[in-house]
Amino acid sequence: MNNSGPKFTIGVEEEYLLVDQESRALVIDPPEDLMHECQQRLGEQVTAELLRSQIEIGTKVCGSLQEARDDLVRLRSGIKEVANSYGLAPIAASTHPFSLWHHQKHTRKERYDRLTVEMQGAARRLLICGMHVHVGIEDDELRIDLMNQMSYFLPHLLALSCSSPFWEGRNTGLKSYRLTVFDALPRTGVPERFASYAEYQRHVRVLVDAGLIDDATRIWWDLRPSAKFPTLETRIMDVCTRVDDTVALAALLVCILRMLYRLRTQNQRWRMYTPMLIRENRWRAMRYSFDEGLIDLAKGRVVPFEHLLNELLCLVAEDAEALGCTEEINSLQHILQRGTSAHRQLRKYELELAAGASNADALKAVVDKLIDDTAEGL
Repeated sequence: MNNSGPKFTIGVEEEYLLVDQESRALVIDPPEDLMHECQQRLGEQVTAELLRSQIEIGTKVCGSLQEARDDLVRLRSGIKEVANSYGLAPIAASTHPFSLWHHQKHTRKERYDRLTVEMQGAARRLLICGMHVHVGIEDDELRIDLMNQMSYFLPHLLALSCSSPFWEGRNTGLKSYRLTVFDALPRTGVPERFASYAEYQRHVRVLVDAGLIDDATRIWWDLRPSAKFPTLETRIMDVCTRVDDTVALAALLVCILRMLYRLRTQNQRWRMYTPMLIRENRWRAMRYSFDEGLIDLAKGRVVPFEHLLNELLCLVAEDAEALGCTEEINSLQHILQRGTSAHRQLRKYELELAAGASNADALKAVVDKLIDDTAEGL
């Protein structure tokens, strides 16, 4: 492959919820010293989020998946140790099993104040956490071309990452309820398609000139060209409770992008499908994770997810070897075997109810499992 191609560097952002270890509820007003201590220990890689019960981390720019894993472990461990000293614990889940959004306090920051005023109830309900993966693609035109093709794979990534089956103390029946909350905002969902980077810029400029957004950071598609870095940023995934799952999904993502670039160097490309069909698979991933399969758009029928994943792993095997992440890619099979975080949360909940626990106690047991699973592998 051309040595002048993309660097395929990796950066991972994760958002965590802070829970009280005694009540297992979200901490509504965490001590100010907690964030100060986290930032003293981990620097600018830790930031506040919209709600005070949330905390965000971002890895440095990493040249390999192992480097990304090491940094994630360091950041998660640091947050855990500081939070524990205050009787709190982080959970890597996209929703809390029972705490209520309208009890939360938002972080006093001009950006968040403006968002809440503009979006009103749609913003106040954003008691959700996500995982964003940046992949270094320096060429503007290539970034847009790969975004157009990569959209096809967004539901596959979501299906493997689901961690938000509960909302306000109820089993929602969805494996990823998070996106039903986030989709209430404008400029979300499957990204638009553009013939060039210039066309993308023209569309952003319309919104900026109309005074609707300050810049492209206010475009929240599932996949977008980063407005801050020369990266393609994938945002569809729920935050993974286990750090190994985070790394496996980041590996799959970067391998898919490398595969698409490799095809391009051979004058080939992934077939384009309508956003309508991609949205249908997106919904199936939200509803079922991988339990009921996705549409194989080439065949025009629903097929078991296991078949789609095996086919995808074969397609990117060469790329995984080149990027040194074959082991991480193969570990995706473990997610199918043991389930996503959503599957594991629901199993714990059902086991507790079957053993005679009340709904409230069963949900607290789910939080305990999330605390343990978030710390696993650190």
